Amino acid sequence: MAYLVDLNSDLGESFGAYRIGQDQDIIPLITSANVACGYHAGDPLVMEKTCQMVKESGIAMGAHPGFPDLIGFGRRNLQVSPSEAAAYITYQLGALEAFTRHHGITLQHVKPHGALYNMAAKDKALATAIAQAVARYDDKLILLCPGASEMALAGQAAGLKIAKEVFADRAYENDGSLVTRSKEGAMITDENLAIDRLIQMITKGTVQSIDGKDIPIQADSICVHGDGAKALAFVQNIRTSFSQQGIELAPLSKIIS
Repeated sequence: MAYLVDLNSDLGESFGAYRIGQDQDIIPLITSANVACGYHAGDPLVMEKTCQMVKESGIAMGAHPGFPDLIGFGRRNLQVSPSEAAAYITYQLGALEAFTRHHGITLQHVKPHGALYNMAAKDKALATAIAQAVARYDDKLILLCPGASEMALAGQAAGLKIAKEVFADRAYENDGSLVTRSKEGAMITDENLAIDRLIQMITKGTVQSIDGKDIPIQADSICVHGDGAKALAFVQNIRTSFSQQGIELAPLSKIIS
């Protein structure tokens, strides 16, 4: 049986003189890029350079909007109203699309970042605000989000196509949510273990939770965090192992109908 899955990474997260990630090495190896839009990371020059690299590699482009929290890298929970969240999304999509238009790239998807992503997975009002903002901006965009989440439900209600995302380098709770980064065991640093978990997700539709239980999960797209210390090694080994297992990589536009 052939399996088809997207491989994405969060990129364009450098800022000014600060360099984060190995974008130039990772971009040629993935199928979809989630590019920071200047709120949690990134700046105009970084966005310009990242769009250029994405175009040259021929991969798909996605927006990665987050909270306006550069100092916390968008990983701090901010209390915002639904209207504020919607405005943040609209603003960041417009900022990134200015560069994609310049390079002749079409946006494929939107994936909220960090705390915004995790909060919207469980907060119906926040999820609805995000999904409706994306749909108002462009209802052809794919919303990349956790499968078992309020965001997935809100995206479907807003008429968007939904792609269900899993993580190579994160542990899961029994309810299918990500283990918070402050909890021991939240991050998967063993490359072989990460790949074994991904193969299980794709071929069996399950993953072992942090408590050792096999829970259901759907993998349309795999994320490797671009700022991770072993991000490049993860991506390289994923491609090699998937090829051996008959798992093919493709952008979301070829997976989500």
